[in-house]
Amino acid sequence: MFGSELTPKAERTRTRIRDAAITSFIERGYPDTTIRLIAAEAGVSVGNAYYYFPSKTHLVQALYEQVQQEHVRVAVPLLDRENGLVDRLRIVFETGLSVLEPYQRVAPGFLSAMIAPDSPINPLSRESSPARAMTVGLFRRAVDGADHKLPTEIAEGLPDAVFVAYLGLVLRWTYDDGEGHSRTRRLLDTALKLLSVALPFVRVPGVRGVARDLLEQIAEVRA
Repeated sequence: MFGSELTPKAERTRTRIRDAAITSFIERGYPDTTIRLIAAEAGVSVGNAYYYFPSKTHLVQALYEQVQQEHVRVAVPLLDRENGLVDRLRIVFETGLSVLEPYQRVAPGFLSAMIAPDSPINPLSRESSPARAMTVGLFRRAVDGADHKLPTEIAEGLPDAVFVAYLGLVLRWTYDDGEGHSRTRRLLDTALKLLSVALPFVRVPGVRGVARDLLEQIAEVRA
C-alpha cells in the first residue's frame, strides 16, 4: 500500500501499529485481536490504524513478512557454512520452525482462519505472495548453493515443491505437543533421509522424468 512516500513520522506510526498487532497476535491469537484493540495499544485512533492497515488481513501479512525476514536473517549465515544439499534444506526447515516458535500457542487460531483456499491469509494466496517469495527464495538459495548439482529442471522445480512440503511440516508442528516438537523433527528427519536416498537416482533418464513431473504436480498446489 505504501512505498517510499511515507514520511519518517508516518513510518514510525505505521511501525507502532504493526508492532502492537504482532504483540497482540502472540498474546491473544488471531480471533481475539481487533483493529480497535490494536489502535488503543498503539496509541492511535481507529481511523488512523485503518489508514495504514485497511484490514486485519493486512496486519497478518505484515506479520508474515516480519517472520520471514527473521527467517532469512537466521538461515543465511548457516547456509553459508554448509555445502551439502540435504543439510542446507534442513537448515531452512529448522530455522523456519525456530522463528515460528513464539507463535505456536496461538497458531491453531491462525490455521482455522487461513485454511480456506480463498482466505487472503492462506500462505498460498495472492496476498501472501511477498512472504511466500522470501521462503521459496531461501529454498532456492539452499539448492543453488549446494555442491550436489542436480539436473537443471530438477533444481529449478525443487524449491517450489519443497515450499509446499514446508507448509505441511508447519501444519504438523502446529499441533505437535511432544517435548521439543519431537514428532515434527522425526517427520523431517525421515523425509530428508528419503530425499538423500533418492537424489543419486534423479540423473537416471527414466527416474529424472518422473521426478520432474512429481515436482511440477506438487508445485501446482501453489497455483
